[in-house]
Parts: sequence; C-alpha cells; structure tokens
Amino acid sequence: MPEILPKILVVDDDRHTRILFDRLLARTAVVSLAVDGAEARGLFAAEDFNLVLMDQRLPSDNGIDLLREFRARRPHLVGILMTGFADVRDAVAAVREGVFDYLTKPFEDLEALEAVIGKALELDRAYREIHGLRARLSSEAGTPEVIAQSPAMERVLGQIRQIAGLDTTVLLEGESGTGKELAARLIHSLSKRADKQFLEVNCGGLPETLLESLLFGYEKGAFTGAGQANPGYFEKAHGGNLFLDEIADMSPKLQSSLLRVLQDHSFTRIGSTQARRADFRLICATNRSLLGEVKAGRFREDLYYRIAVVTVGLPPLRERAGDIVPLTAYFLDHYNAKFGKASGPLTPAALQALERCRWEGNVRELQHCIERTVALHAGGPIDVAHLFPAGEPSARAAQAAGAAPALRYQDAREEFEQQYFRHLIAAAGGNMSEAARLSGIPRQNLYVRMKRWGIVTD
Repeated sequence: MPEILPKILVVDDDRHTRILFDRLLARTAVVSLAVDGAEARGLFAAEDFNLVLMDQRLPSDNGIDLLREFRARRPHLVGILMTGFADVRDAVAAVREGVFDYLTKPFEDLEALEAVIGKALELDRAYREIHGLRARLSSEAGTPEVIAQSPAMERVLGQIRQIAGLDTTVLLEGESGTGKELAARLIHSLSKRADKQFLEVNCGGLPETLLESLLFGYEKGAFTGAGQANPGYFEKAHGGNLFLDEIADMSPKLQSSLLRVLQDHSFTRIGSTQARRADFRLICATNRSLLGEVKAGRFREDLYYRIAVVTVGLPPLRERAGDIVPLTAYFLDHYNAKFGKASGPLTPAALQALERCRWEGNVRELQHCIERTVALHAGGPIDVAHLFPAGEPSARAAQAAGAAPALRYQDAREEFEQQYFRHLIAAAGGNMSEAARLSGIPRQNLYVRMKRWGIVTD
C-alpha cells in the first residue's frame, strides 16, 4: 500500500520562497502553492491540508488574519507564520493566535526548517488520530479511548484484540500509570461479555476482612454491622468480567480462597454454608512482576499459573515515545473542554521537553501535568515554563533528560542552541538588546528563536 503523503499549503507572494518549499518538501509531502489570500482561500476550501505555511505580509491580506479565518473553519489546523520583516509584536500576536511557530526569512538552516515542519506534522497527526478515534467510538458506545501510535502499544492492542473474545483469564503487568485499568476495560468492551457487568476491585490498600467481604459477600448477622445480606463481587460479576487490580497485594489467606473459587467458580458467602456458583471472566493486574513475587515467596505459585494464562505487558511511557504528542493533544483537548479554557497549542520547545521527560509516573503523570497546566494557564500558547514550573519533580526530570547526550545531529544542535541562548540572556542580565549586541544576532530574530525554546515567554 503506497504511503499517503501529508498535504501542505504554502502561501507566499515571494516566488523564491515558493520554489524553496516546493523543492524542499517534494519527496515528503504534496505541496500546494498560493501567491495571495484569494488563491489560498480557494485551495483551502478544496483540500484538507495537514499544515499551512503562511507569509505574514500578503498583497491584500494579513497572514495572521488569514490563519485566524482558516482556524475558525478548522480549529485544530496547524499553522506556521513566515516573515521577512521580523517584529516582536508580530511574533507575540502570532503566538497568541495559536500559531505553531514563527519563522524569519531567509531560511539559513534548512535542516532546522525541516525539523520544525516535521514537529508540526506530528502534532497534526495527533489531532487527526484523536478525531478518528472519537469518530470510531461514536458507533461503539462503551469502548474506552486508547491513544496509541507507537509500535510498542500497537503490539499490545493487537494482543488485546486477539484474546479479548476468548473466555480466558488475563494478567496485565505494567508500572503504575501505564493504563492497566484502561486495558482491562478495553478487553471487556471487545469481549463476548461486553453487554454484562464490568466490576473492578483494587486489592491494594484494603484490609483483608473488607476485601474478603467485598469479593464473597455476606449473610445478615455474619459480623457486627451486617444488618442485611449482601452479595459479593463474585456474584455481581456473573455473566461479565471481574477485574482484580493490584493482585500482588492480596493476602496469603485470600490468595488461597481465590484459588479455590477459580477451580470451579463456586464460593460461599461469609456466614453461610450454601455454596454458590458464578460465571465470570477474571482479569488481573499488577504493577510488579508477579513471577518475581512467586520466587520471593510472597505469591502462591499455583494461583499464579491460574491467573497468568495470558499475560499482557503494558510498556512504560518512556518506551512509547511516539504516543507522547497524541496523548498530550488528547489531554489538552479534554481539559480545555472540561475547564472552559482555550490553552494551546504547545510550542515546539514545549513538545520537545515533553518528549525528553522520562515520565516515571507514566501516562498518569503526563495527564496530571497537562491538567495542571490548563487549570493554571490563562490561555494561549503553552511553553516549557508552563508545563514544568521550577522545582517540581517533572521539571527536574525534564532537565535531566534534556542534559543527556543527544545522538542525532539535529538534536545535538538544538540542545546547544538552547543552552547557548540561556547563557546569553543570563550574561545580558535579561536585557534582550544587550543579548543581541553580544551575540551579533538581530534583536527581532533573537527574540523569535528564544521564544521557540521557551526562554522568553512574554
């Protein structure tokens, strides 16, 4: 199947700029060229572009106004503004309008230009993945939203689709925050039991007696406070799926009791002698290696082999780098809607910082990072400083990750540029004019490049 190339619209009245982009992107994209606003409007109406590169000053239009017009028709449109007359006020206005980046002409570094375009297209893919996912789910009510573009998660989803329809016990293993509950719900939604109950019990942090009563149920008078009979989760899950989260935290006594239940799906309520039966499919999860727990003598080996019929390992976020941008876009969209905000888009520097962070708390940590950012943000573009306030663990993690040696030439150069500009603005005492004098870079150009890396934010 031939690769589908992204569609890019370049709007510029300068013939040399149009030729440059046409040649630069010929092998990686389908490029449409427009010389003015009227031609751009016609092309935009006829084609669904992945990216628009817009000149600031057009013969009869203002580039920012035209991008604003396009974004009103497609709110998630990714746009890059270009100018040969860099002005700080224009840069600020562009960023406030949600422009992905603000580039100055002539383009001296074509590799850096290609890198910016690549990041912009990555953000567009993320928005389209989310839109496509929601469109699919509109006809599949109850199916959880799973954001996955990385090969690691594609393999996991393939495995889940393969086993979901089989009535077999599943063990989900993965670090905290990797999405084990989401995976369990996905298995349920794709199973033959999807129209029945999905019940979840977290085995961690519950006293043994409480967990036992939740699972097995109890008769009236079985213990102090048992004023009436109450069925347990084994009974309630009849016909459906029962999800036992953090199974490794279950006490030895309850491990033994669970083993007996799994042998023939029969059990007895607390305070009763009547055996009951229930037909449920068991899904378990743990944030530890359950086989390691067996070897350490903390988990029953026979129970392990009962529940680990099929084991699905959920990768940590640091092993699924291709999912960080789409996950970020999804959470940004979600919390903007929840809080009634209009935060975003993220600057290229912010996206890069997110990708460099190790995310020890995995998807949950990323989610909380975006939630906090949107909650505290006044609106408009999101820079590095908005994502990682100084002193927070995630900020230190991002800095540590950013300090690691870059393997790609482009990454190394970008890392050097960021470090250089930070030292430069510090040496200039925060004065942009002095920084421009020391560096020999025009003040307007210097501001735009520092803005790109989140070094200046106003």
